[in-house]
Amino acid sequence: MNRILLLSLLFIITLSSYAQGDFRIMFYNVENLFDTKDNPNTNDDAFLPEGTQRWSNYRYWEKLKAVSNVIDSVGNGYPPALVGMCEVENDSVLFDLCKRSPLRKHKYEYLISQSKDNRGINVALLYQRDEMKVLSTKEYTPVFDDSTKHTRNILHVTGLIVNRDTLDVFVCHFPSRNEGIKRTQPYRIIAAKLLRKQVDKVLAKRRNPNVIIMGDFNDYPDDVSMQHILEAQSLHKKKETNNLYNLFLHRIDDKNQGSYRYRGKWQYVDQFVVSGNLLKGRSKTQVKDFSAHIYKADFLLEEDVKYGGAKPFRTYSGYKYLGGTSDHLPIYMDLIIKE
Repeated sequence: MNRILLLSLLFIITLSSYAQGDFRIMFYNVENLFDTKDNPNTNDDAFLPEGTQRWSNYRYWEKLKAVSNVIDSVGNGYPPALVGMCEVENDSVLFDLCKRSPLRKHKYEYLISQSKDNRGINVALLYQRDEMKVLSTKEYTPVFDDSTKHTRNILHVTGLIVNRDTLDVFVCHFPSRNEGIKRTQPYRIIAAKLLRKQVDKVLAKRRNPNVIIMGDFNDYPDDVSMQHILEAQSLHKKKETNNLYNLFLHRIDDKNQGSYRYRGKWQYVDQFVVSGNLLKGRSKTQVKDFSAHIYKADFLLEEDVKYGGAKPFRTYSGYKYLGGTSDHLPIYMDLIIKE
């Protein structure tokens, strides 16, 4: 019996014996998870042993251990079924994370985009094989008028979960605001238009679409790209199967919450958007409590000396190595999977 057939049979056995349970999904911007090797096709020179960040093997493996610990902690010792990530350099980094770091005990498989981003960073998805069987993987590339401008591809993974429902998962990392909010807004709008176009194809194809969009959008839930182009509505709106809903839009007035802190202010740049079918009571797969969460554990925070309070304990502040995990906090949500 060949390996593919054996895995398929094992998955079918799992399906037949499955009872109701939770299916945790997390997303994490891991802040420049580079290896220590030079890629001549990208601008990764800062993250080399002789680069400005002095990115050594020791620091690399400490970072992998820290990311592993965060994923383990978000799952409360049990691995989240899906882990979306951004700012990951390549598949060799994911191999080290999933197969050679403490995370190896959870036996994750992984998928990663192949973007033309100038810095060489990508989006990725880790998944538990006994929780989701991958059916297809696609990538979509935002195209800008400026041919020298590149960003991260949108990763689209379609999978079959244990109650035989199909999930369409999109992992995103929209263009940054580094060159100014107004100047870069058109780039995020283009990315949002492409995402909406691909989601519409899924909504037209699936009778009961289970769409999950996660990412660092470098915009807030009520910004143009998210609320008007992607048309991700508030949970206060009536739940329609083919509409999209942002699980954080109704919380943006809470100034003490967010996944990223800029000049003393918490912001919701990391978000989950889901199709209405996942919010309807009769669905076999539902978002638990209609909610998503920010994982704000103490070990991921440090004192914000300048602005007061706490902020994410990041790996670098400029060129200074701090030894933290990331400048973002993870977000997570749970699905209730019913037979």
